[in-house]
Amino acid sequence: MRNLIAFPLLGLVALLQTSIISQVQLLSGYADLPLLVLAAWSLQGRVDSSWHWAVLICLLVGFISSLPLPVIFIGYFGVVLFARVLQRRVWQAPLLAMFSVVFLGTLSFHVLSFAVLRFLGTPFVFGDVLGLITLPSLLLNMLLAIPVFATIRDLSYWVYPVEE
Repeated sequence: MRNLIAFPLLGLVALLQTSIISQVQLLSGYADLPLLVLAAWSLQGRVDSSWHWAVLICLLVGFISSLPLPVIFIGYFGVVLFARVLQRRVWQAPLLAMFSVVFLGTLSFHVLSFAVLRFLGTPFVFGDVLGLITLPSLLLNMLLAIPVFATIRDLSYWVYPVEE
């Protein structure tokens, strides 16, 4: 029953990503709200459904994005894996873990996307992609990491209440 909250919430996240977040650009980069939500949800201690959320987010992003589906799955599953490892190791500083997951998740997702698109024949220059897309996206993701983490933390307290 607790996993049912994922469908409307992640649908709303996908809708916000396509309608509002993608329009707020810095140079050519924009924030990745599904990555932020997935990272924040995976860093919550009581949550046991982060892999389910990853599958649902991958399917939704695969539907709205033109990236190949394996790139999306590898990128978002890597974020969940890294977040779960950090959640076990750095439990005293969850916000630091969120910044680490967002930083490495954004960089790895962009490098993976660049490599696959370059392999498929898109003529990108690595320096331009890094300076115009990846670093501005990283900055926007870092700016949105705190409010997304706070919102998802409150949601996890509501979905998984502390037993007395």
